[in-house]
Amino acid sequence: MKGHILLIDDEPNIVKTMSMSLKTAGYDVTSYCEPDIALQQIEQHPEQRYTLALVDLMMYPIDGRVVLQQLKHRFSDLPVIIITAHATVETAVETLKLGAYDYLQKPFDQKELLTLVSSVVNMQQLRERRSFDAEILTNDPSMISILATAKKIAGSDLTVLIEGETGTGKELFADYIHTNSTRSSGPLVKLNCTTLSGELIESELFGHVKGSFTSAIKDRIGRVEAANGGTLFLDEIGEMALASQAKLLRFLQNREFQRVGENVTRTSDVRIVAATNRNLEQEIERGNFREDLFYRLSVFRILVPPLRHRKGDVLLLAQYIVAQTTTTGIPPELSTEVQNALLRYDFRGNVRELENTMVRATVLASGERSITLAHLPEYIAYSKILPVIDPALNVQSELESLEQMEHKHIAYILSKTSSLEEAARILGIDSATLWRKRKKFGL
Repeated sequence: MKGHILLIDDEPNIVKTMSMSLKTAGYDVTSYCEPDIALQQIEQHPEQRYTLALVDLMMYPIDGRVVLQQLKHRFSDLPVIIITAHATVETAVETLKLGAYDYLQKPFDQKELLTLVSSVVNMQQLRERRSFDAEILTNDPSMISILATAKKIAGSDLTVLIEGETGTGKELFADYIHTNSTRSSGPLVKLNCTTLSGELIESELFGHVKGSFTSAIKDRIGRVEAANGGTLFLDEIGEMALASQAKLLRFLQNREFQRVGENVTRTSDVRIVAATNRNLEQEIERGNFREDLFYRLSVFRILVPPLRHRKGDVLLLAQYIVAQTTTTGIPPELSTEVQNALLRYDFRGNVRELENTMVRATVLASGERSITLAHLPEYIAYSKILPVIDPALNVQSELESLEQMEHKHIAYILSKTSSLEEAARILGIDSATLWRKRKKFGL
């Protein structure tokens, strides 16, 4: 099969027709007519992987925007194409800001569908072949300092906690630490904690014996055992359930564990590197994360800065991604307009968003001498520069509370943006938080 396509649309005839076209073209297809059932099945089968998702925008009881957000939460690198009717194209464009790769406008023919799907699948295959994830490129002084520190502590067996927003490259730092450690000849084993339920994550961590739970049809070793002599990278550790946190804590204390369904105590010589995009100290206050586990994990902490705080790396990374993505001929140059647009845009998705943007642009510019604004998503090509409120220029007769300043700042951003999604992105909060603050301040 060329790839595995996830198709979600609440119109059975459309699902039937699209599935037939895709399967005839050589794709494996998993389709759903009920979006809520689709999300339930995806939750119950975290091991399933997809090359591409096609999602209708207007569905009941859950619309495509909600499905998009859930898919991007579970599969951050999964490209999602939104299917939309003519009357909702503007809304579909808004979904691009929420992480959609592109949109397909109804009515469309088989050729249009297959051309778009083929281009996205080819892009995914290019990404898999590229060596972009092999190194950390930077000209930023703060990043250079962090890398120097990471290299120093790599030689020890200290547990490391890597903190930073989604897409900043936390996994690259885990690779960097392992590569520069005395364990580099041993395995580097990775586990993403966001995709597994409590029972499954314990099985993935420590292994299980046949019959210990419904789907345990044979004995299986866990990641802890597989990483013996090397490094275990636990990505998004903040998503781990409290019960699993307790078992991980016990392992960190004495390096002993038991497979699920077994009473035999085993040991493993493994170094733990964890990463999170959450503020774990806040999660401790909320009762979502164990304080004792936090102190065990954070023997050494690395904070990876977001891309918007190191603008000097934007063009360096963009040009490198273009060079790595180009498979034939000379890589296209970045036009001056494109360079300005990239520097102007606030990449809230960080390096991952920049990578997706430049891979897409390179594919669209195939055979051309330069990448132009036409090859970028409109919301990046024509993004606005918003002035920041300077308190020194807004002197009040009385001192203002933090709440009053927040009220004014949110009102200002809302007045300068064209959509709530754009305002939330600039404020650095999600749409639900913006809704609550608008309600609180009467905006």
